[in-house]
Amino acid sequence: MADSYASSGDAAVATAAARAGADVVRSMYGRRLGRIDKGAGDFATAADVEAEKTILGVIRAARPDDAVLGEEGGQRGAGDAVRQWLVDPLCGTLNYAVGNMLMAVNVALRGGPAAVADPFSGEVFFTDGETAWAWHDGADDAPLTPTPSTRLVDVNLDPPFPSAPGFRAVDLLAHPEFVERFRPRVVSTTLALAWVAAGKRAAYVTDGGDLSGSVHFAAGIALCRAAGCVVTGIDGAPTGEAGRGLVVAADDDTHGLLMSMLRSRG
Repeated sequence: MADSYASSGDAAVATAAARAGADVVRSMYGRRLGRIDKGAGDFATAADVEAEKTILGVIRAARPDDAVLGEEGGQRGAGDAVRQWLVDPLCGTLNYAVGNMLMAVNVALRGGPAAVADPFSGEVFFTDGETAWAWHDGADDAPLTPTPSTRLVDVNLDPPFPSAPGFRAVDLLAHPEFVERFRPRVVSTTLALAWVAAGKRAAYVTDGGDLSGSVHFAAGIALCRAAGCVVTGIDGAPTGEAGRGLVVAADDDTHGLLMSMLRSRG
């Protein structure tokens, strides 16, 4: 399968790699997997490692000269390469390890096409860098259309909390206007970013530093931007080297509401 994408566009490579990784994650689900400790409560499993190897095989076959930064294997190739793939083979490892099916496989070419695969729904969300689409086995590609209509907002409560005490995501959940206008959801995987792009969530909020080049977030950010979402840091500034976390919203009104709440808490 990998060889068949060697002459395809980067979006096809990203989609093929994400699908291949999702196949591995799904096939190993439910097994008793040992944990590889990373410290500070973080860990990986054999599924993370095997999925990354499979993804790397797809990228290597199609784009042998490109660099890759993987969550598990680290940097392969020059870190300052013009073309670098960012790979998170299993975003939501804790969910996976305890039998919860909320997780994602993230593959992104830095500054270009990207794909996010849901191993259990079979959905793959992808972008060529300009438009964003969803694919499901047996169905035609469908454009991603963000909408705030669900009023569901995912808030990442996982540590660390670099902006505390000025900003703490948990405080947002107690904001009177948030309670009046939205309903919170807490998902420990960046699948939630794809859901904002697809209209399944109104917004997503997380603390952090510059997440635009993160293996965890790059694919989701690319999807949301291509779908027309509003993407900024928690301070309302553009994402980038000086960025602080993420506020991704389906439209300007939702983004503005969330920013007013965040500023009032700060």
